[in-house]
Amino acid sequence: MESLRVGLPTLLLILAYLAGINVLGAWIGRGQKDARDYFLGSHAMPWWAVMGSIVASETSALTFLSIPGDAYRTGFAFLQLVFGYILGRFAVAFLLLPSYFKGELATVYALLEGRFGPAARRFTSLLFMLTRVMAAAVRLAVPAIPIALILGIPIWTAVVILAAATALYTFLGGIKAVIWIDLIQVFVYLSGALLALGFLWTRLPGGFAGALAANASAGQPARLFHLEFDLARPYTLWAGILGGAFLTMASHGADQLIVQRLLACRGLRDAQKALIGSGFVILLQMSLFLSIGVMLFAFFHGRPIDSSATLAPAAFHAPDEIFPTFIVRHLPGFISAYLVAGIFSAAMCSESSALNSLASALAHDVVGPLSGKKRMEGKRGLALGRALTLFWTVLLALLAIGFSRLSQSQPAVQVGLGLLSVTAGGLLGAFLLCIYARRANQADVLWAVGCSTFFMLALWLGSKGWIPLSLGQKISWPWYSLIGSTISVATGLALSLRHPRPEK
Repeated sequence: MESLRVGLPTLLLILAYLAGINVLGAWIGRGQKDARDYFLGSHAMPWWAVMGSIVASETSALTFLSIPGDAYRTGFAFLQLVFGYILGRFAVAFLLLPSYFKGELATVYALLEGRFGPAARRFTSLLFMLTRVMAAAVRLAVPAIPIALILGIPIWTAVVILAAATALYTFLGGIKAVIWIDLIQVFVYLSGALLALGFLWTRLPGGFAGALAANASAGQPARLFHLEFDLARPYTLWAGILGGAFLTMASHGADQLIVQRLLACRGLRDAQKALIGSGFVILLQMSLFLSIGVMLFAFFHGRPIDSSATLAPAAFHAPDEIFPTFIVRHLPGFISAYLVAGIFSAAMCSESSALNSLASALAHDVVGPLSGKKRMEGKRGLALGRALTLFWTVLLALLAIGFSRLSQSQPAVQVGLGLLSVTAGGLLGAFLLCIYARRANQADVLWAVGCSTFFMLALWLGSKGWIPLSLGQKISWPWYSLIGSTISVATGLALSLRHPRPEK
């Protein structure tokens, strides 16, 4: 694709936006005294702000760019997963959150230490950090592609710009800056998506109805419900309701990235409102992104997708190329520039969340316990949090540059969610055992999470064809969290039968 030559005024507007975000982040984070302020906002954040931050954290530029490309091929089928996302939020709100607010938790994994011991806390936290940094690298690499095209720079340079712009306000402002700036950035990327949808609506004969008719006449109707029970298909109603619910229970109930925001609320009831409310906002947001993809299919007259481009030279090389192509080649310059700001916003939302949660987990679950409690107190704790934020920024940028060099025919949103799902089910199982299995001890939960992670990793590698495991080709990623948590809970319960039932 050729780059879009934006003028100097547009470049200055983008730079002013990035500078303004970082100045605002520094101002919001003023007066921080310790790691509690930096990572938890002193438990004083309003629920509606946390709700917006949850939406921003799980959206990312990967969603902004990849979901329309996914809808180009599959219509509204992805929305079936969102129905499961809403059910999963209700389960987390009433089954897990009450336990998280009974004490003063710095990270969600501290709950496991109180129930089982320090090894359980460190092991689960390290698993979170490993998979979160890999998935975050995917989320950082994807938006770098259209940004590189628009600015006419190498992709690795775009990755560095995104990482540096995100790290600065996260480094200075901590969780308070992340949450409040998330709200601004949600507005920017959603309004940008609405502009793109409006432009498509006016350019297609018959508007949205015309786009649906064009999809149907091309033999690819934009269906919502797929009732077939086929584990190999990622988008069916059953995979959406069951798999999506368990994926959300894991990502929103056993993942520090989301739970950290919930712990920043003023209490349990506020956290429940923030979590459940975010599900319905996600439903509206995904409907918007999917509508763009369906209309892009009509706009491009069903241009094929061919990763080699040998069968169809004019084809798209990958689904994630479709929306950026539209932004670069078919939108007026000003709207393109605004959508670039939207891409920046979506990317910075998810990356700032990842950086802060990774730094929090490493500080509280590993560095703090090993170096002593005093290391986390006062200004020393604040300095440690900022130093670890920089550490994760560098590592994340390096991984993202590496990922951007890999050829990928599958939509990046599926890659990112698949990576997270490898350990998500096992971690969810650990918390279910913690709260509901009275006989289970630390050894039981370590074996449970380890067995689950080993099996799900083998399944994921098999799905890529990297190891000879045919079962991996028969089970799609939305089922991973359900299968992983089932293995984890079943293993933990079976092992716990070796111990007598505790009196208390």
